[in-house]
Amino acid sequence: MKILCVCGLGQGTSLILRMNVENVLRELGLDVEVEHTDVSSASGMNADYIITSNELAQSLTGSAKVIIVNNYFDTHEIKTAIEEHLTV
Repeated sequence: MKILCVCGLGQGTSLILRMNVENVLRELGLDVEVEHTDVSSASGMNADYIITSNELAQSLTGSAKVIIVNNYFDTHEIKTAIEEHLTV
């Protein structure tokens, strides 16, 4: 299973989101591949899930399921979103 963490430019914000997602996944005992990227590249990448903001979710098309997170720093929100959407 692969998760993409996506922000506008694929630099700092998506990296922070990636680190928080990896921490939450470890907490949940899940071994999942996680990458970070920009919104333009994300559409052409293979992934099972994309975690991003509501604004960027509108731009993403493809077969990956999109998980919306409003605050990339809020690990509780990230954990709740992952638990609601992830099927492992």
